[in-house]
Amino acid sequence: MKISPEEVAKVAGLARLDLSDDKIELFSGQLDDILNYMDKLGELDTSDVEPMYSPVEHTTVLRADEPRKDYSRDEVLSNAPEQDGAFFIVPRIV
Repeated sequence: MKISPEEVAKVAGLARLDLSDDKIELFSGQLDDILNYMDKLGELDTSDVEPMYSPVEHTTVLRADEPRKDYSRDEVLSNAPEQDGAFFIVPRIV
């Protein structure tokens, strides 16, 4: 598939890019190379290839969701600027 410099200029205009003529020619050649490569890949027989969403296998390692108590109430409240012994005291918002 051949992409013309006019098509590159049109797309650049839609993207509000101000490209010089040299850049338009450069990008036209690069995009043409990419599209030719995609055409070449399209010719491959992939009927026996299982589809995948990523070429890398992703595994999610999850820890067990077990409740635990790491700190006592007194330890947590000891860092609060204001507290009443059981809860944090915060300024009223409304």
